[in-house]
This record gives sequence, C-alpha cells and structure tokens, in this order.
Amino acid sequence: MATKKIEETVSLRDALGEFKETKNIDRTTMMSVLEECFRSVIAHTYGTDENYDIIVNPDKGDFEIYRNRVVVADGEVKDPNMEISLSDARKVEDDYEIGEDVTEQVKMSDFGRRAILTLRQTLASRILELEHDTLYNQYKDREGEIISAEVYQTWKREALLLDDEDNELILPRQEQIPSDFFRKGETARAVILSVDNTNGKPKIILSRTSPLFLQRMLEQEVPEISDGLITIHKIARIPGERAKIAVESYDGNIDPIGACVGVKGSRVHGIVRELRGENIDVINYSTNIKLFITRALSPAEVNNIEINEEDHTANVYLDPEQVSLAIGKGGLNIKLASMLTGYTIDVFRETMEGDDNDDVRLDEFTNEIEPWIINELKKLGLETARDVLGASRDFLIQEADLEEETVDEVLSILAAEFEGNA
Repeated sequence: MATKKIEETVSLRDALGEFKETKNIDRTTMMSVLEECFRSVIAHTYGTDENYDIIVNPDKGDFEIYRNRVVVADGEVKDPNMEISLSDARKVEDDYEIGEDVTEQVKMSDFGRRAILTLRQTLASRILELEHDTLYNQYKDREGEIISAEVYQTWKREALLLDDEDNELILPRQEQIPSDFFRKGETARAVILSVDNTNGKPKIILSRTSPLFLQRMLEQEVPEISDGLITIHKIARIPGERAKIAVESYDGNIDPIGACVGVKGSRVHGIVRELRGENIDVINYSTNIKLFITRALSPAEVNNIEINEEDHTANVYLDPEQVSLAIGKGGLNIKLASMLTGYTIDVFRETMEGDDNDDVRLDEFTNEIEPWIINELKKLGLETARDVLGASRDFLIQEADLEEETVDEVLSILAAEFEGNA
C-alpha cells in the first residue's frame, strides 16, 4: 500500500509538471486553478476546506497543505477534521492549551489513492479547459486576419494546418480555391474566417475563397489602403476565376485604380499568383447606381440603363457587339457585376431603326425549338432571331452551353424563317 501511495504522489507531481509546461496560461490563473482543484478534493474528502491552507509552487512542481484545528478537552472531540484533543495537540507541541489553534502539515498520501487519482484527473481536465479557452480567445480576436500555417494533413473534405504553436486550423474544401493542391509540409496562406467554441472545443476555420482574403492581401500590398487614403467598398469573387473590386479615393491626387494595380500590375501580380490566376478587375465606386453598374459591366460600353430600385433589377441596353463583352466568358462578367452592385442585371441589344423590321422574337419559335434552349439564349441577351444569327457559332456553343448539333439546328431553323420571307 505504501508503494502505491508513493506512486500516486509521483503521478500527481507529474500532473503539476504538465501544468507548469502548459502554454499561454498566466501564473495567476495557474495558481488559482491548482488551489481550486486541491480544495475540491479536500472538501470532498472531509466535507469542508475552510480550515485548510494550501501553498502551491508550480515552478518546482510541488505543494504544501496545512490543516488548522481547535484544541478541545480530551473526550470532547466532535469533528476530528475541525477539532483536536489536548493530548494529541501536545504531541505536536507540548505547550498547547484548550482553545488554541493547531496547524499541521497534511501529506497528500494521507488522502488516499482514490482522492489522489481524482485530483490528477481534475487537474488534467482543467488544463485542457484552460488551453481551449486560451486558444479560443487568442483566435477569436484575430478573425479576419491573414495567417500562414503549415499543411499537416489533407483529406477529401478539408485540410489540417498547424500554426507556430502546433494549434490545429481547419481549411474546408469549400473554402479552398478549386485549383488548390497542398502537400504536407507546405506553407499555406488563408484568412481566419471564424472561430467556433461548440462543446468547449475551439474550431478555427480558415478560408481562401472569402472576399475578405482578397481584401486583406490588397491592404498588405497597397499602402494607400492601409493608410486610409483608399477605401474598398465591395468585392465580388468567383474564386480562382475572376474578381471585381470597387474602390474609392479620398485624395484627389490619388488614382485608386492605378494605386491598387501598381506599375505594370506590380501590386496585383503576387495576389493573382496566390489566387491561382484569378483575374482582378478594379473599378471606381459610385453612389450613382447607374454609373456604378456601367463601370461594373466594363469592358462593355453601355448605352442606357433602366433601374427598378424596389426589386433591385436593372435593364441594360447595349449595341449588339457589346453584349458578349457585358456577359463575359461563361457569364462571369455579368454575374460579378450583379454581385458587386447588388442588382439583378438583364442585358438587351439595341439596333438601329429599320434594322429589325422583319425580325422575329425567339418566343415565336417554341413549336420548333425547345423552350429551355430559348431560355438559355435569352440569358445571353439574345431576344430575337437576328440576335442569334448575328452571334458567332462558337459563342453560342460556349456561352449557352449547347451541343454543336443543337446550335446548328437552331441556326438552321432561324435562317429558314428569313429565307421564306425573301
């Protein structure tokens, strides 16, 4: 039994040693928690801890416990934990008298094996809780910051990264750029998107697809932004493909677009590489929504815009040759413009008077062309037969996402309409 007590005491000292080595826990908190754990075990063992003094020395990994009892006459001890008989008191010091306080050191082995195990488990649990709380508070204050961390493991749904203190960071697949590919040991950059503390276990989520990631990189690369001379009002991204950024300068001598792009694109080259070739368009912000939409649809040249502020829609009218520019490859340009401005944008071709007297709207071909094909063509701003015939075959195949045979059949049907009228 004595051997077991010694072993458990050593085990407890090991627990104190672990606590001493625990990172990011200040000394005051450490002392408080250690005393709290000791008092919990004492109260559980003796029913109260109010007559105990506890001295913890975490630097040395040791501790001292003293019990205070009142001296009473022999045979009148009612509570051995709070009182001590006169004869027992005089075994400690031979000059004690009734009513005086006796202070004795209590060995941890006197508490018993179960109490020592309970104390060790309580300490281990509190250490883990403190580490989690410290980690949560440390990263909660850093939400929105860019961090560089080492890739430790990659899975299908997420990647696990480690910071300089070996804290675990999660980069979910949906927060990765589609062409991202990480190897173990590589360093990856991302923005701290959120810190969750569900069930007391912090979960730090990173992102490389958030507009905030692009914004923070611009702030690092463009001094005028970090100095407050240029403001980023809005960012719209399709990660790994293209992004549009609306900026505004508060200094008339500063060109916000030129400052963000840099000489020959020097300030965005590094960002573009980090974003796996994502093209970045920088435009001037405006509170005039028509002007803002016009700029957002660049490089297309807009003739006129009709705004419906109630349902946030905009009808944009352009020359026929500008429609494909406004829509962009795969519809990216118009999609990003809508995201940036907050308006649903529909584009329409404008033709010179007399050019389409014999034109026919696509809706009139529903008996010959399936409605879903007509809808796909209308999404590209092609409303009439001549609109479609005026577009290139390759454009229709790529942008409407139609099979070559389908496009050829549609062109043949529409062309036959005008041959019959010739």
